[in-house]
This record gives sequence, structure tokens and C-alpha cells, in this order.
Amino acid sequence: MVAVADGAAMSEAFKIVGTPKKGGVLIVGDHASNRVPADINLDIDPVLLEQHIAIDIGVSGVAHFMAEDEVYAAFLGNVSRLVCDFNREEHQPAAIPIASDGHAIPGNALDHEGHAERLNRFFRPYHYALTELLEQNPPALILSLHSFTPQLESHPEQERPWQVGLLYNEDDRAARLAIPLLQAQGLCVGDQQPYSGKLLNATMNRHAEAHGRPYLGVEIRQDQIGDEAGQTVWAERLIQLCNEVALKLRA
Repeated sequence: MVAVADGAAMSEAFKIVGTPKKGGVLIVGDHASNRVPADINLDIDPVLLEQHIAIDIGVSGVAHFMAEDEVYAAFLGNVSRLVCDFNREEHQPAAIPIASDGHAIPGNALDHEGHAERLNRFFRPYHYALTELLEQNPPALILSLHSFTPQLESHPEQERPWQVGLLYNEDDRAARLAIPLLQAQGLCVGDQQPYSGKLLNATMNRHAEAHGRPYLGVEIRQDQIGDEAGQTVWAERLIQLCNEVALKLRA
């Protein structure tokens, strides 16, 4: 059972900010941390831990600001996506990536036993806890929150002009409501951009789509939320958005 005391709970794999409530909004941030446990050596330049390959920059800050509203709580990954990428299928090699955006991750070249141990330590507890949390406190809406880099090192020629993108797989109920609301604010909004939720939607496929739970998959461009000022703006914007979408879904 996921125990939430004084509005917070934490494990190696995840942390909970705020108090999840039935009928509230649960923010899920798979890549909210760049923490690498002391006993894991990724064998990379430490500078990379501050970049998009290690963490969704700004997501933790936005989630914490949103969770100050009592309707909202956040379930956040508590290790770097280079240690374990929770937004992948368990059987996929990318769950423990050996490379990302052109950078090798030598410390992830694990044997079968080491690979299984990493999954047992982080991936499975994360998803088990999220399953329990959603069953104990069914939300009106799940906000799957990510951020994306304005430019990939491996594909510098690709333009990424969107300030925010909405991702989904088969269930686009919430996305169809959210896109025009964001566009009405004068934002450059990507529909299935900068990549498709048909391909990169593992956590929401498992915990939302498989159970008919409505969700918004939101990707914010990192330069929009790289500091506290931007995080505050987007926290307020997303609270308003989620409130409107949740009301429309109930109608």
C-alpha cells in the first residue's frame, strides 16, 4: 500500500507531493528527477545529468507549484531516466538506456542479472505504487507531465517551435478539449508533437488508457519552464486548463 503521511511519501523509485484525492487531479512526472543513487555509476560526464537526456527540466518545479492547490497532487519519478526510464515498456532496452541523444551510457551495459536487479529496484516499484495510488484515489484527470528540449544534439536540423505539445494514443478525449484552450492563449501548440503518443506513451497506456481513465499528456518546451518564473506561469496555466478539461469531461 502507498502510504501518504503529511502530504508526502518517498521511496527510491518515486515521491508523492501533496495529498492525492478521489476526484482530484494527479500529476505524473516519469522523468522529474536527475538523481543517481550513490551505488550506481553511469560512467558519464556529470554535466549530462543537467541536460534533457537525464531529466525533464522544469517538470518537478511545475508539479510542486501545482500541488500547492489542494485539488492537485503529484507522483514523480525519483531517479534519473538514465538510471531507469519509467515511460517505457519493461521489456524494452530503453527502460535502462545504453545511449541517449548520441551519448553512450557505459554504466548501463549490464548483464542479465544486473538488468533484472535494476528493474526490480526501480521500475516495478514505481509502477506498482502508481497502480495502487490510482486505485485508492481515482482522479478525475491524470496529467502526464513532461518537457522537451528545443534542439536535439543528434538532429540539430530539426525545428521544434512548439511551446507545448499534447500527446495521446487511442484516447484523445482530454487532448481534443485542451488543444483549442491552449491555442486560445496565443500559444504554439503541437498536436502529437514533438513526437507521437502512439509511440511514446507507455505509462499512460498502462495506467490510463488500459483502464479508461482520462488523461492529458503534456510536453512543455524546456526553455518555457527553465526557471521559477516560467514554472509558476505554467503551473497556473495548467491548473486552469485541467480544471476546464475535467469539468468538460464530466458534462
